[in-house]
Amino acid sequence: LGMQGGMVQMVSHGFISAAMFLCVGVLYDRMHSREIADYGGVVNTMPWFAAFMVFFAMANAGLPGTSGFVGEFMVILASFRADFWFAFLAATTLIIGAAYTLWMVKRVVFGEVSNEKVAALQDINKREALVLASLAIAVLVLGLWPEPLIQVMDVSITNLVNHIAVPKL
Repeated sequence: LGMQGGMVQMVSHGFISAAMFLCVGVLYDRMHSREIADYGGVVNTMPWFAAFMVFFAMANAGLPGTSGFVGEFMVILASFRADFWFAFLAATTLIIGAAYTLWMVKRVVFGEVSNEKVAALQDINKREALVLASLAIAVLVLGLWPEPLIQVMDVSITNLVNHIAVPKL
């Protein structure tokens, strides 16, 4: 279960990280700044972008129904079976990561428009929307229906676990 969860988490991380980096790229392309303090109130000028960014941030935080939740849940469940303190440590790191993500979203997306550059932002174009929507669909499908991916990986993971279980000495 832990190996399956780790593999699902890696695939999920690929989708979510790609989307988050694309969101950062969209903002950087328009503002030429990566400083959180330069933003604020983006939702007021870029509502479609803000919706995607909040969705991907929530997936990054492990919101149920998204791919970020599936892998994290499987890993923590397997950790709990092994040792309570491993599971506690894993859950604690997830909570810290989610807190940071929510703090970032609050400062970048929500609130009042902080400056003239944010007030002049244009929402995402069709190309950006298509890429973000494709990634959102992948995150949702993997979050709601992970079974096909787990079935594809099952034989390889079983072989890997069997290989690891055999002493080499």
